[in-house]
Amino acid sequence: MEYISLITTVAFLNLLGAMSPGPDFVMCVRNSLNYSRSVGIFTGVGIGIGISIHIIYCAAGIGFIVSKSIIAFNIIKFLGAGYLVYMGIRSIIAKGSKIEFNNERRMTDISALQAVKTGFFTNILNPKATMFFLGLFTFVIGYNTPGFVVAIIAIIMIMTAILWFTLVAVFFTQKRIKDTFLRFEKGINSVFGGLLILLGIRIALAQR
Repeated sequence: MEYISLITTVAFLNLLGAMSPGPDFVMCVRNSLNYSRSVGIFTGVGIGIGISIHIIYCAAGIGFIVSKSIIAFNIIKFLGAGYLVYMGIRSIIAKGSKIEFNNERRMTDISALQAVKTGFFTNILNPKATMFFLGLFTFVIGYNTPGFVVAIIAIIMIMTAILWFTLVAVFFTQKRIKDTFLRFEKGINSVFGGLLILLGIRIALAQR
């Protein structure tokens, strides 16, 4: 009972982090609109897996080492920035699909594994995510928190992210929204591409 308030606080902070507009959100919306609802959901699963990696290394104390090492931080920072810029350029130069939304599965869908990998790399290569989870473990959870409590918190954080991005995928694949996207696909893809590039540049310029 004494850890319920801690678990509730961390769950709330994690939900706010997931809901805040950033690389994860942009990538999930982009994949949902460009491909299908299932691709958007699997992107969210990849993001959840990325969060599990953040939790593991923060719990192990590696996150603290990364936060103190300029070289390690910059490696993650520039890898993440490069990945987002690459995905942004791909969005901008992508050709329209011209495929009807009524099809059960669009021919241009990427595989579930590809969607998971996209979500995973978008999350794991974001140094801001590293700092976020390190902050939680340093100032909220603490290294003296019992293992079973950390495990419960980890499960809640992962499932919260997956459920949130599932809702995002479901919302942005509603027929009216999807039909609007298909009418303005090239322009919207350019907007998403620009956002990803800007996020990549922002990450590249970020300081600890």
